[in-house]
Amino acid sequence: MPPALYFCPGLEKKNLHIALVGNPNSGKSSLFNCLTGLNQQVGNFPGVTVDKKTGSARIGSISAEIIDLPGSYSLYPKRLDEWVSYRVLLGEDTDIKADVVVAVADASNLKRNLLFCTQIIDLKVPVVIVLTMMDLARQKGIKIDLAALERELGVPVVAVNPRKNKGIAELKKAIELTVQQAYKPPVRDFIDNKALAVAPIEELKSYFPQLSDYKAIHYLINHEQFGLDQQTQERIENIEARNQFNHTRTQAEEILQRYSRIRYVMQQAVSEPDPLKKNLFTEKLDTVLLHRRWGYIILLGVLFLLFQSIFWLAQYPMEWIELGFAELSSVLSASLPANRWSDLLINGVVAGLGGIFVFVPQIMILFGLITLLEDSGYMARISFLSDRLMRSVGLNGKSVMPMISGFACAVPAIMSARNIENRKERLLTILITPLMSCSARLPVFTILIALVIPNTYLLGFLSVQGLVMMGLYLLGLILALMVSWVAKWFINIKEKSFFILELPTYRSPRWKNALTTMISKARIFIVDAGKIIMIISLLLWALSSFGPGNTMQRLEAKYEQLKAAPGADAAQLDKALQTEKLESSFAGIIGKSMEPAIAPLGYDWKIGIALVTSFAAREVFVGTMATLYSVGEGDDDGQLLKEKMKAAVRPDGSPVFTFATGLSLMIFYVFAMQCMSTLAIVKRETRSWKWPAIQLVYMTALAYLLSLLAYQLLK
Repeated sequence: MPPALYFCPGLEKKNLHIALVGNPNSGKSSLFNCLTGLNQQVGNFPGVTVDKKTGSARIGSISAEIIDLPGSYSLYPKRLDEWVSYRVLLGEDTDIKADVVVAVADASNLKRNLLFCTQIIDLKVPVVIVLTMMDLARQKGIKIDLAALERELGVPVVAVNPRKNKGIAELKKAIELTVQQAYKPPVRDFIDNKALAVAPIEELKSYFPQLSDYKAIHYLINHEQFGLDQQTQERIENIEARNQFNHTRTQAEEILQRYSRIRYVMQQAVSEPDPLKKNLFTEKLDTVLLHRRWGYIILLGVLFLLFQSIFWLAQYPMEWIELGFAELSSVLSASLPANRWSDLLINGVVAGLGGIFVFVPQIMILFGLITLLEDSGYMARISFLSDRLMRSVGLNGKSVMPMISGFACAVPAIMSARNIENRKERLLTILITPLMSCSARLPVFTILIALVIPNTYLLGFLSVQGLVMMGLYLLGLILALMVSWVAKWFINIKEKSFFILELPTYRSPRWKNALTTMISKARIFIVDAGKIIMIISLLLWALSSFGPGNTMQRLEAKYEQLKAAPGADAAQLDKALQTEKLESSFAGIIGKSMEPAIAPLGYDWKIGIALVTSFAAREVFVGTMATLYSVGEGDDDGQLLKEKMKAAVRPDGSPVFTFATGLSLMIFYVFAMQCMSTLAIVKRETRSWKWPAIQLVYMTALAYLLSLLAYQLLK
């Protein structure tokens, strides 16, 4: 008789649902990108704040939807994202049903990856095993007999290289054959699951005959997490009690048996070099980079070079962009008639665009360098080196990745804290991550450093401006650790924490990947941040150009009379008119009302307006300054923003941007919670307004007090 066929329900509707699963760092995301190309969507899994990546692809004649499930090490979930994968694989997710599972395994770490794969096989679902990183396995001297491995596992096994688009056609064929022709679950389990708990499994299967022995074990262990009715829940609880079912012992026995069988499979299908003779480049490099003393010195050196490079590499393109917009403003001023529309174009639109584009080189360089560090494998070493320090303040090494990501943007960084299993450490990480100086602060720091820090070099090559930039980033990091140390005494969550981290092999960075990331981040900054900056720039132009009642007309009439007087200096009077109109405008009224509160920090009313507008997004500070100084300076359209700010004076003739004021303002932006998006994402991640409110209060208080201290000491 022919073997029993297993048909997937997706076949009848010619629309296949494929779940892509695997260990973290197994190449799953690369495979997903290769299969789906640009046909991707990112959302959230229903009911939870975990990223859901889906994409479409053609598998033969079938249209397939591919779901990239969060990475998991086994079918015993600990993190929130692992629970998402677990429910889908167990068929307990009401919204996502997988017709076939593609399990991705790292060929260079096959023994560890096979644990998860064999658990999925024992669920008796249609599955295809995909081996990635075969080139790395070959470098390690590992040889894998695919036919023997397929025979031992009882399911299709395909080798792919998503980076080079190799093996993708074979994978699609294997999926097609699995679901269309003759998927037959292996006759016997990978291990004898029934022997782990004979009586409770038999009793449970009398109520649920469709369950495999292994799935029955998971029903006994995690039935509370499934959408079962109360009567069924009580029935399972009674089965557990009658048979004295022990969750921990059963799980431990299962893992031991699986690894015992995996060792046998490895002997049959995998040839590995003698581990005593292995002397890989990675291991040699780690003896230096993870050294208990030199490792930290090298880490500081890497960070130092990162921030120096932002100034070294971006200096000229930034100057070219700034000069280009200054020249454009000058040409437009000379060629357009003097009316409201030309004023809007020059001092609203062009000034706003200049505030956006001038910082694109620095943002591209920052993201490009971070991508190279991550691609090379060094970023994981930073987590490892930092674990001891993190634990002393209530965090662990896994907190480092969100904190480092916070240097780019706090929103995805806070979302990445989901990988931290311990609730207290996750909450502490969320609370302090906004103190990392994100890329939105970079434009603010850049303009202020250029204003008040001399462009000189120590020893002929160390940029003083670069050192100050690095100091600002380190200041945020140090205060974040101090805040965490204090906060850990107030968050009363008792939960043990473990730090387990896989250190990836060092690899040559993919320059194409870095370039793609740089272009992508620049586009996001220009489009997303740019929209906010442009809207606020235009709104500011309106607030700065108009005032209550007929104020502007009265001022113009007043200065016309002054110009008519004998010996009047028309140019000087025009400048005075522009200044008085700005002070009497709606923007001036708002700024003047704030001035008493911010004067002790060294700020004038124009800076006060920028503090308010930049709450939407920190980088708006520069666009606000560009608009205010463009509107306020009638005859200086050809000047650079930096020159206008440097020339700004108070009513008593003293400069606005002194060293004390500039440093106070930099410190304010290091600590202030000037980001609505961050507050919104914290609320979503913590499911409460309590924690974003705490963040807003403590960060604003820190910013005000430390800025006050800096100004009063340095003025």
